[in-house]
Amino acid sequence: MHILRTPDHAIDGLADYPADHRWLEIPAGDEQTLRIHLVDVSPGGSSGAPVVVMLHGNPSWSYIWRHQIGPLVDAGYRVVAPDLVGMGMSDKPSELDDYTVDRHVEWMRSLLVDALALAEVDMVLHDWGGIIGMRLAAENPGLTRRMVISNTGLPDRDPAEPLPDELEASGPFAEFQAMARVAPRWEPWTLLPMVMVSEPTPAVIEGYRAPYPDPPLTIGSRAFTQLLPTRPDNPMYPANHEAWKVLDRWEQPVLTIFSDRDLVAPDGWKPIVARIPGAAGQPHVILEGGGHFLQEDIPDAYTEALLSWLGPAPVSEGDRQ
Repeated sequence: MHILRTPDHAIDGLADYPADHRWLEIPAGDEQTLRIHLVDVSPGGSSGAPVVVMLHGNPSWSYIWRHQIGPLVDAGYRVVAPDLVGMGMSDKPSELDDYTVDRHVEWMRSLLVDALALAEVDMVLHDWGGIIGMRLAAENPGLTRRMVISNTGLPDRDPAEPLPDELEASGPFAEFQAMARVAPRWEPWTLLPMVMVSEPTPAVIEGYRAPYPDPPLTIGSRAFTQLLPTRPDNPMYPANHEAWKVLDRWEQPVLTIFSDRDLVAPDGWKPIVARIPGAAGQPHVILEGGGHFLQEDIPDAYTEALLSWLGPAPVSEGDRQ
């Protein structure tokens, strides 16, 4: 596996991005390692604060959480917001076939469980971060305490059902997927108008462009387009189905925060609310005025909905002394 790396200085001086960010290494297989970039910030530097893990999707990176990180820390939480492999400032395997959903799940498990030794965290999940995060919760007992899920879902297909004769890609994302595979250049920041309702400012565009100073560095974003479940034999389905067997019995609290103008996953909340016991009776909300990237379109409304449900972080006995 050939691994690409964004220069560390690429996001120096980026407006509004937290200064408390760092890198950790995880195994990549074949005696290689991947360097993962993450925001990791705690109130007063306290390592014992309850943890909120924030997982982004495509075409974003941890920059998308910049409006929520500060208020969460002010509420007493330690915030851990990694860049998924291939995205943002994390390392980037160089070939499309290097990326699978299973690998993304394992890469994040290695970071959160092995490298950071986290447990009983609150997960805040968006887009591909929802698929990865719900899998992490289901596959790693004790990792997750609560989940907040936004504009995403966990695609499910019973692998015991016979496959149809027609296995060609179909559905609303098939044409986009095919285009993304062969496009001469892939520039994730140019997708912002597709996922936002408001016009992205030059500063926001720069925030999404900054980690990709050279064209080959956008491979991870392009790869995510090829993982979309446009075929009934998508490789993620068997493990997703097993995850749903756990989530169908999941009693821990789950909240959905969606937006009313999302064109990517507008109905993703429905199976979550219908199937996960921990979602019953929760104050699920569809916020007005937001597109798929509701963190960009309506950041204040999103932050308020998030914090009103999470509440202030519980204070440990050690912090009281």
